[in-house]
Amino acid sequence: MNIKQIAKDTSKMLQSYLTYQAVRTVSAQINETNPYVAAWLHRFSTKERIQDGEKYIEQLFLEKPELALRIMTVRQHLAEEVTEFLPEMVSTGITQANMEHRRQHLERITQLDLSNPSIQESESNPTDTSSDETSSDKS
Repeated sequence: MNIKQIAKDTSKMLQSYLTYQAVRTVSAQINETNPYVAAWLHRFSTKERIQDGEKYIEQLFLEKPELALRIMTVRQHLAEEVTEFLPEMVSTGITQANMEHRRQHLERITQLDLSNPSIQESESNPTDTSSDETSSDKS
């Protein structure tokens, strides 16, 4: 396991997600003041792959540099605000989610199937019905 590579990949994914959130924020702001530009940004965002935030911004710079700058500013602000809380929130969130998954799994594996008791009876008390028949025939 290469921890440094995992950290780099996580960082890149987080950057792209913050770019996405910045685009949503800017789009909502622009929609109030200039719906035409907001519609253009929406069309651009559906055409360009926002999953890679850096490539998205590169392409946006070629088309509308003022929007790219605005999105970068909002993204920077979001990063400064969010990263302060991330380590503890991620760790706590994963711990709580893991506990919930384990609890659900334990409930599933310990739950009795009461919907069909005859199956449980026959599985827990296997009797050979053919020997019963032959013994009753003999008597």
